[in-house]
Amino acid sequence: MSRTGFIQSKVGGLPRPFWVLFGGSFVNRLGTMVEPFIGIYLTQARGVSLATTGLVMTMFGVGSLLSQPVAGWLADRLGRRVTLTGGMVATAVTMIALGYTTSVAGLVVGMLVLGIVVDAYRPASQAIVADLVPPEDRPRAFGLLFWAINLGFSVAMVAGGWLARSGFTVLFWVDAVTCLVFGLLVWRAIPETRPAREDAQPGRFADVLRDRLMLAFVLGNLAYSLVYLQAYTTLPLAMTGQGLPTSAYGIAMAVNGLLIVVVQPLTNAWLARFDPSRVLASGFALVGLGFALTSLVSSAAGHAATVAVWTLGEVLTAGIPGAIVAALAPPHLRGRYSGLYGLSWSAGSLLAPLVGTRLLAAAPGLMWPLLGGLGLLAAAGQLLIGRAVRRRSALAT
Repeated sequence: MSRTGFIQSKVGGLPRPFWVLFGGSFVNRLGTMVEPFIGIYLTQARGVSLATTGLVMTMFGVGSLLSQPVAGWLADRLGRRVTLTGGMVATAVTMIALGYTTSVAGLVVGMLVLGIVVDAYRPASQAIVADLVPPEDRPRAFGLLFWAINLGFSVAMVAGGWLARSGFTVLFWVDAVTCLVFGLLVWRAIPETRPAREDAQPGRFADVLRDRLMLAFVLGNLAYSLVYLQAYTTLPLAMTGQGLPTSAYGIAMAVNGLLIVVVQPLTNAWLARFDPSRVLASGFALVGLGFALTSLVSSAAGHAATVAVWTLGEVLTAGIPGAIVAALAPPHLRGRYSGLYGLSWSAGSLLAPLVGTRLLAAAPGLMWPLLGGLGLLAAAGQLLIGRAVRRRSALAT
């Protein structure tokens, strides 16, 4: 295959508005510097106690739980473009306000609002892709978005740590500006893709909750999120508990970022040829295996190797959930369906540290095999609903 043909197979055939969304998502994630450093900001820059910091960050999680269903409803009701742009503008304003807030009450309210608005773009973004891209290209399109977000976030982690040395306020401003850039790009260059009201049924969120297949898919993803999110909650605690320096965790997670950036775009188009449910189940199982292997290692190199295993599983899952949600959702409910899917990640973000830390304290030797088993359970569940997903997908095309 020629170089032109190779590139065409990876990125060809997708509409121009998709590439605007791709570029905007990348820019937005380049500026994601506040969230990873918020705990350090609260304790060091604002002098907040650890207990109060936990409360403030919990309010962010509560806001995130509210965010996804509300944003999904808005994407279907008001439109994808206005929801995404409005969410970005609201995030920018909230970032600036938080950067200059000194009272604990203000920080609590600000973090609650930030949790609501910061990821409000996700259901609208997923609905735009589902509206614009034909079913056969959706896994590839969602995979490309996954790659852009991860690449931007990887750069932001490095740049944010460096910029924080000159003061945390600059992080809030960078985040706010990139949000505004993303919102402006969407408003100016992406047409409204929501089905015309006269052509669409009204629809309610209750209609989504009556879809047993969608609920089963979301529950499976919640189980997977409880496994995957341990990488950002209990894994660093487990590594430092083994006497490893914090730099060992940084090196291990750098393996994750490097593999995603290098491997995922090369495998994206190839994986799109296979049945989405089987690919997703394979990814769930491989992530579970990677975390189960954590119980066998105690060195920095060993942890880096297990991270490499579950990262390959993460690569398999890239783009597939969005394609499945788009196949399950009627066009007039795509925002709500995406919001319910996003809710599984928000719930996982709240539950993962609670479950993980208690397991680590009570049974550190059993924790990682149990997580591996949960990953296999999520994989089995996805295989069980695979036939129904294929049937629904066939009816939708």
